[in-house]
Amino acid sequence: MVAVMGWISIILITLLVKGKSEEQSCKLIGQTGFLEFSKDGDLIIGGIFSLDSTQVTENYGYHAYPSVFCTGLNPRELLFSRAAIFTVEEINKNPTLLNGVTLGYRIYNGCEGDSPMRAAIEAVTSGESCSKRVKALIGHSSSGVSKDVNLIISHLSTCACLSDRRLYPTFFRTVPSDKFQISALVQLMKHFGWQWVGIIHSVEVYASDGAAEFIKQGKAEGICVEYVISFDMYDTKIEHKVTEKLKASTSSVVLLYMSLFYMRELFKLIDGNKLPRKQWIGSEAWISQVDLASLGSKNILHGAMGFALPQSIIPGLLEFILSLKLSDEPESVMIKAFWENFFDCSFSPSNTTKLCTGDEDLRTISSAYTNTALRSVRNVYTAVYSIAHALNALFDIQPKQLVDFTVLNGYKVSFDENGDSVAQYDLLNWQYKEDDSVNVINIGHYDNSLPEGQRFRFTPNTTIVWSVCRDACPAGSRKAINKRAPVCCFDCFECPEGGISNDTDSSDCFLCTVEFWPNEKKDKCIPKPTEFLSFTEIMGIVLTVFCCFGVFLSILIFIIFLVNRETPIVRANNSELSFLLLLSLKLCFLCSLTFIGRPSDWSCMLRHTAFGITFVLCISCILGKTIVVLMAFKATLPSSNAMKWFGPTQQRFSVLAFTLIQVLICILWLTINPPFPNRNVQSFKDKIVLECALGSPIGFWAVLGYIGLLAILCFILAFLARKLPDSFNEAKFITFSMVIFCAVWIAFIPAYVSSPGKATVAVEIFAILASSFGLLLCIFVPKCYIIIFKPEQNSKNVFIEVKKSSISTINHNILCRCIIQSKILISYIFQTERWIYSKQSLNRLYIYGYYITMTIYLFCTIVTNA
Repeated sequence: MVAVMGWISIILITLLVKGKSEEQSCKLIGQTGFLEFSKDGDLIIGGIFSLDSTQVTENYGYHAYPSVFCTGLNPRELLFSRAAIFTVEEINKNPTLLNGVTLGYRIYNGCEGDSPMRAAIEAVTSGESCSKRVKALIGHSSSGVSKDVNLIISHLSTCACLSDRRLYPTFFRTVPSDKFQISALVQLMKHFGWQWVGIIHSVEVYASDGAAEFIKQGKAEGICVEYVISFDMYDTKIEHKVTEKLKASTSSVVLLYMSLFYMRELFKLIDGNKLPRKQWIGSEAWISQVDLASLGSKNILHGAMGFALPQSIIPGLLEFILSLKLSDEPESVMIKAFWENFFDCSFSPSNTTKLCTGDEDLRTISSAYTNTALRSVRNVYTAVYSIAHALNALFDIQPKQLVDFTVLNGYKVSFDENGDSVAQYDLLNWQYKEDDSVNVINIGHYDNSLPEGQRFRFTPNTTIVWSVCRDACPAGSRKAINKRAPVCCFDCFECPEGGISNDTDSSDCFLCTVEFWPNEKKDKCIPKPTEFLSFTEIMGIVLTVFCCFGVFLSILIFIIFLVNRETPIVRANNSELSFLLLLSLKLCFLCSLTFIGRPSDWSCMLRHTAFGITFVLCISCILGKTIVVLMAFKATLPSSNAMKWFGPTQQRFSVLAFTLIQVLICILWLTINPPFPNRNVQSFKDKIVLECALGSPIGFWAVLGYIGLLAILCFILAFLARKLPDSFNEAKFITFSMVIFCAVWIAFIPAYVSSPGKATVAVEIFAILASSFGLLLCIFVPKCYIIIFKPEQNSKNVFIEVKKSSISTINHNILCRCIIQSKILISYIFQTERWIYSKQSLNRLYIYGYYITMTIYLFCTIVTNA
């Protein structure tokens, strides 16, 4: 800051030193007469304002210099010039600022073209002597003019190019550089998530440089520009270009970076073209100009937003502005012209307009001149004070105390090393009322002096639009760059199966660990649900009911046989083995319950060993009964003592021996590699199956193989003995039961291997129940039928005379009815569970069940008719 004030002081010292040379002769070549207002003082400061808006040049060929005239009154610039005069007079009233040195002023009119340059040359060269010439200038409002006239300080030239100290070492300004405005606009876009915008800028230096800087800074913040239109009002096709681009564009936000003059022309052209609703973002040059609302269609600028210079009321300025009289500047032609314009009168007699009296009151009109709340007025006020403080530094022995100064009731003024003042902006928002009037309200503030991240403050609860080329890729997807489109127009792809992304716009997806699975949104990994056949689900309940029914039926038959144990039909073929068989069948039904419920170490070891031992006990009893039939037939032959070799003792021993072999296999299995509870994560991707791993597959298949071997042996012996002459041939019943048993377990093997998850357990339980019911019904139901419904046939005499065919017929009819009912029952069971298992698993179970019943039916038919 010291260096900045030093620059100003050095420049002023140089001008003052030159002023000491009274012998120096100064002469201005060319047109003069741009001076409009002046007042003498010890030190003179100047100002160049566009009191007229348009320059007209008259050429005289080669006979004389061309004449330059300015036309088109500009009330805003008159306000700036009067504000400068007000500030000079306020400083002169301050006895502490310049130590009694008075300021004078010279205000020049520099509209456009080369007139500002001529006015600046006139300002620094005119005067009775060089010591009475202008020591400092308040520069032009236009950045383009300030590039040529860069003496000391500007109140409204915002082009960032003027901050280059190598090209413009004597330029300072009290208005923030466009570089800061662009930074604020980029932060505004970033704050609201506007990544897809269009730009329309005018062809002037201020706008073209500003648009280029916005594109540069916006790209660094991820903001993409859909289109850029350079607005040239002299282009005959510009209206079509602008309207068609606005209608065809997909961006909802449009940055209108242009001066107030060009902005007026733009809205005159596009008005009435039925443009789609856009979020207009304005530059500081026009966003605070409420009069623009009258140029466009109703509400066309509703919601417009942009940064403007901070607003502050200068005490006493309004009274000074409104107190202007013709007598204050009696020789000024410019004041008379403004007066006629303000009051629509004329100082020359006319038939069309009223005569001006000079006593009209400025308080009765509404004009840009009377708008002292205009935000840029403060910059003029600050510029004059900056020059005064720099001049004061020449007389002060401690210039460091004058680096910063405060005006406007606490407003601090300072400059950086590039001659730029601290950037502060108000964020304005246009809101139309019901009467079509516009209300421009302040919804935020930007202060470049604050640390980054704290510079932008925004008023909440403001409704905004959404403008992106592509919405951010949500969590659960990944972002992929589209090489054929801008970086903001990317593609989003859903994470693959098993993958997640927990951030928006994630560039990659991550796989969940083996025991976790993505949730429905694929934005986080959650523990996989566990699955096992439980007692509370429908399939578990149905199987449990059938298990209990089997136990009940076994007990009932056991009671019937126990009550009728002395009858011939019970005593036939060793009643002791019959009771043992009923006991083993009860255990078979009960062992199926160990397969239901959450697997544990004990349940896994118990379910397979109990199953293997009980079924071997059951088959051993049936095998013993079959051998008894064969031995009994052989005992009827002459000189045969077969029954001596297979009496009750031998029968008990054979059952015990066959069962102990299975017990030994189970002990070896449990000792070497027993079954254990396992969390199966391979069968299903999205869930964990709690199951009992076999441990040693050899042990499992050895248990099944041994049961199958006994079953096949029993079937062969029973089949051979099915037609032996006997009053009641039990071998035929055993044959039926073994057909069912073998069919069930043959069908079980492929079903068990191919069924996933808890369907495997359901298949195993189904095989146990089906085979157990087959043995129970085929062997014992025909006998119970005779005991209960045909008691007359349960006598010794009748029993001997009963024909085998009648019993076979009874057995065949009962068996076939049981099989048909079993088919219906199996179909019902699997249809009710269709929603539990996958269709593939369900179809397997249903097909295998149907295959079992059909196989049983066919075998029974063949055997019965054999």
